[in-house]
Amino acid sequence: MDLYSALKKFFGFDQFKGLQENVVSSILNDENTFVIMPTGGGKSLCYQLPALMKEGTAIVVSPLIALMKNQVDAIRGISETHGIAHVLNSSLNKSEVNQVKEDITSGVTKLLYVAPESLIKEEYVEFLREQNISFVAIDEAHCISEWGHDFRPEYRNLRNIIKQIDNVPVIGLTATATEKVQEDILKTLGMSDAKVYKASFNRSNLFYEVRPKTKEVEKDIIRFIKQHQGKSGIVYCLSRKKVEEIAQVLQVNGINAVPYHAGLDAKTRAKHQDMFLMEDCDVVVATIAFGMGIDKPDVRYVIHHDIPKSLESYYQETGRAGRDGGEGHCLTFYSYKDIEKLEKFMANKPVAEQEIGHALLQEVVGYAETSMNRRKYLLHYFGEEFDEVNGDGADMDDNTRNPKKKHEAQEDVITLLEVIDKTNEMYKAKEIVNTITGKENALLKSHKTNEQKYFGVGKKKGGHYWMALIRQTLVAKLLKKEIEQYGVLKLTKEGKEFIKKPTSFMMTEDHIYNTDDDGTIITNAKSAGGDVDSKLVSMLKELRKKVGKQQSVPPFAVFQDPSIDDMALKYPITLEELAKVHGVGEGKAKKYGKEFVKLITQYVEDNDIMRPDDLIVKSTGVNSGLKLYIIQNTDRKLPLEDIASSKGLEMGELIKEMEAIVYSGTKLNIDYAIDDILDEDQQEEIHDYFMDAENDSIQEALNEFDGDYDDEELRLMRIKFTSEIAN
Repeated sequence: MDLYSALKKFFGFDQFKGLQENVVSSILNDENTFVIMPTGGGKSLCYQLPALMKEGTAIVVSPLIALMKNQVDAIRGISETHGIAHVLNSSLNKSEVNQVKEDITSGVTKLLYVAPESLIKEEYVEFLREQNISFVAIDEAHCISEWGHDFRPEYRNLRNIIKQIDNVPVIGLTATATEKVQEDILKTLGMSDAKVYKASFNRSNLFYEVRPKTKEVEKDIIRFIKQHQGKSGIVYCLSRKKVEEIAQVLQVNGINAVPYHAGLDAKTRAKHQDMFLMEDCDVVVATIAFGMGIDKPDVRYVIHHDIPKSLESYYQETGRAGRDGGEGHCLTFYSYKDIEKLEKFMANKPVAEQEIGHALLQEVVGYAETSMNRRKYLLHYFGEEFDEVNGDGADMDDNTRNPKKKHEAQEDVITLLEVIDKTNEMYKAKEIVNTITGKENALLKSHKTNEQKYFGVGKKKGGHYWMALIRQTLVAKLLKKEIEQYGVLKLTKEGKEFIKKPTSFMMTEDHIYNTDDDGTIITNAKSAGGDVDSKLVSMLKELRKKVGKQQSVPPFAVFQDPSIDDMALKYPITLEELAKVHGVGEGKAKKYGKEFVKLITQYVEDNDIMRPDDLIVKSTGVNSGLKLYIIQNTDRKLPLEDIASSKGLEMGELIKEMEAIVYSGTKLNIDYAIDDILDEDQQEEIHDYFMDAENDSIQEALNEFDGDYDDEELRLMRIKFTSEIAN
C-alpha cells in the first residue's frame, strides 16, 4: 500500500501536514530520525502511520500515562481490532498484561506504549527481545536532556535498553528544543547519524494577546470565558492556592470549571482530566502540572492568569490551544509585580541557577512589554525569522491589530542612566524612581542623595512613567540587574555607550484598545471554518458526547471538531460519504458512523436541505462548597466576621466571594449585617445612589460620598442592592 492510500485508509486525510511525509518515509526506510515539531504539528502521526504499515510492533516510549491512554483510544478508534494498540505500564493487572503479550506475539499489536520505568523491567525486556519489533519511538525526547525544561533521569538509560531488545531504528520526537538540548538528545541516544527534521515553530492559527493585569482580572477572565461559551479552555496559574481560588470564582459564576494541580490526590486529578476530555466541564484551572499529557485537539483558548517563568514554558502552554488547526486564543495577563514575585523565589537558589532564571525572566518581560509583532518576537527566540508583513498569521496578535503609540525618549533615557551612574549604581529600581521624582526616604537620606542637584529632576512625569522606562531600557539591554546584590540596577556596556553617544530611543506608550459598550477589549481573533450549519454542528456535538460516553472515550476520539464542521458543510447521508469527510476514513465511519449518518439524514429531510453535489459523499457551574457555606450561614444570620474567620478569609476576601455569588444571580440576605453598621437613612441614601448611577463602580461611589462611607460599607450595600434589584 502506498503512503497516501495508507494515510487515507487509516486517518481519513488526503494530505500530509508540514514535514510529516518526509519523517514517515525516513522511518519506513529504517533510518534513525529526530523530529522537532511544535505542539499541534501532528507529531504522533509521524510514528503511528509507519507502525501501522510496517511488519511487527513499534514501541513508543512516553513519560505520561494519560497521553498513552489517549493515543491508544485514538488508534483503536480507527481500527476494528481492539488489540491494535496497547499500553504496558504499572496500571495493568496480571491478566491484562497477559492479554497484551498474547496480542503482540500473535502479530495483532502494531503500537505498544510503554513508560520508561516499565521498559527497565527485566521480564518485559526478555519478552520483547523474542518479538518482531519494527522500531522504537521516544516521545517528549527533551526529557533526556538535563538542559531540557522537564528532565527525567530514567530517560538517560534508554539507549542501552533499546540495544538489549533489538538493533532497530530509533525515532526521537520533541515539541521544543534549543540547540543545546537537541545536541544532548542525539548524543545520549547514540544517534548522531539521525536524519533531523525541524518544523517551523509558527502556529499561525493562534492569536496572541497580552492584557494588563488589574484588580479586575477575575472579572476579565469570566467575561472572556462567557464570550467563548461552550468552548474548551485552560486557565494557568502559578500556585495551587490561586488555582483553587480561580476555579471557585468561575464555578460560582456559572462556569463549568475544575481545578487541577499536584496537591490533589491522583484519583481526583484523573477524574478532572477525564471530565475535561469527555467535555463534562469546559474549563480546567491548572498549574503547569496539567497539559503535558493532554492530547485534546479542540482547546479554543489558553489563559495565563500568571505569567510563566520562561518563553519555553509559555510556548508549550499556549501551544495546547487550537491543535486541530482551528481557532486558538492565547490570552496572558501581565503585571510587573508577578515578575518581581518570581525573582524573589529565585533569591535562595545557587547563583548560576539565578543567572539562568533571571535571563529567562527578562525574555518574558520583553515579550509582554514589546510593542513589536509578538509572533516575530517569539519565533526569534527559537532561532527562526518571521516576516511580519507577509508571514503566515502576521496579523494574529494584539500589537499588530492595535499598534502602540511611541514617542522619542532619548533625553529621558540619558537622565535615567546618568542618575544611576551618579548614585554609584547602588540602588534598586524603586529608589531610582524615588530619586528622579524627588521622594525622600530613610535610605536616600542616609546617602545624602536627597541633597544632590539631580534629586527630583523628573518629577513632572511621575513614578509610573519612569518605572516603565526602566523596564524598557532593561529589555533594550542598556541596564541590567545585579545578581549578587539582589535587584540593584547597573549600566551595561551599551548603557555607558549611550550616555556618550545617544541614539534614538522610541519609548512605547501603553495600548489604547478599542472597547465595546461593556468595556470588553475587541481583538477580532479570526475563527476558522466556512459557512457551516451551526445548528447541525451543535446537534452532532451532542451526539458525539453521547457516543463518547457509551464507548468510554473522549468526544474528540469519536470525531474531531474539523470533521464535525465538515459534516455540517457536506451533509453525508451514507457511510461511504462519511468516510470521505475530512479526518474520518473507513475505520471510523464503520465504528462510529451509523448514528451520525442517521441524524444527518433526518436533519436534511426535516429542513429541506439541498446537499452539495460534489459530495457523492447556562452551562451550570459545579457548586462551590464555599458558596454554599456562605449562603447557608448568612441565612442563619451568622456575623460576617465569624464566617470569614472560620474559612480563613480576610473580610475583603469574603466580600469578594459574596459579590461573586450575587453577580451569578443568587440572592443573598445580609440585611442583618448592614443594619449593624448603617442606619436606615444611610442605607436609603446609598441605595438611591446606586439606583441612579451609570455604573456600580465603588471608586466613583467613594468620590461621590467624599469620605462619608468607607469601601467596605459601600461594597456591602452594593451586594444588598444587586441581590434585591438584579436577582
